[in-house]
Amino acid sequence: MRTALLAACVAAIAVTASAAPKKPPPAPAQPSAPAAPGPADWRTPDPNDVLVIDTNKGRILVEMIPEVAPQHVARMRELAHENFFDGQRFFRVIEDFMDQTGDPQNSGQGGSSKPNVPAEFTFRRGADLPFVMAADQTVAEIGFVKSLPVMSQSMMLGAMTKDQKVTAWGLYCQGVAGMARDDNPDSGNSQFFLMRGPFPSLEKKYTAWGRVISGMDAVKAIKVGEPVPDPQDRMERVRLLADLPEASRPKVRVIDPKGPWFKAEIERVRAAKGADFSACNVDIPAEVK
Repeated sequence: MRTALLAACVAAIAVTASAAPKKPPPAPAQPSAPAAPGPADWRTPDPNDVLVIDTNKGRILVEMIPEVAPQHVARMRELAHENFFDGQRFFRVIEDFMDQTGDPQNSGQGGSSKPNVPAEFTFRRGADLPFVMAADQTVAEIGFVKSLPVMSQSMMLGAMTKDQKVTAWGLYCQGVAGMARDDNPDSGNSQFFLMRGPFPSLEKKYTAWGRVISGMDAVKAIKVGEPVPDPQDRMERVRLLADLPEASRPKVRVIDPKGPWFKAEIERVRAAKGADFSACNVDIPAEVK
């Protein structure tokens, strides 16, 4: 009888145990944030490629990337040298989208007296371009050219092209600077916009020529409206960093995508985001003193 009772108890325990929910396996450990960047993790941008935009909401620094949009960067340098942007207003600003400015008519219909700039929606990426990969999608590669997030065809296709290069384009993440245009792809002139948030539908349709490296708080503080009601926020003064007097020129350095800190940061973000990983999730720190 005792044996039968013991067997019944064991069976009951077994049934209870089998019915109990199993503990989920422990989540994989997430990579910790990398240590503070060291001297080798920083780079100093060319002062001729940094646009200093002083607004009534604060200073914005935009690193221009001539490697991906040389004609647009040349135009922005030219207009900054001529003080063209000084006093112009942010006339169209859409929350979570972008801040638009650069029109002396303040309507979206104007521009400079200079000829329009041909579209540079895409560019040719060769082995000599300073591209740092963040994700290899086999047929496409995602990475950074300096501070600009970029997607391109796989470089393996370069062996099959006449110029040994592949097609690449800027990704419209937060802070990216783009050139406005009308229905004509080659109608960029002086109007530009700064992204308040990611907007991938602009990719390969508008020229991306740079990215905000400091001052995103000012970008997001610009008054919203389509059109913006008075009083509108404005660019008080726009200069190249190289043109500022030495005594008042800020010292700027930016994280180098080629450095070990950035590589570790990409791995941390990719592990945290998993299948949702995007280059827009990766910040590139800068220091301005």
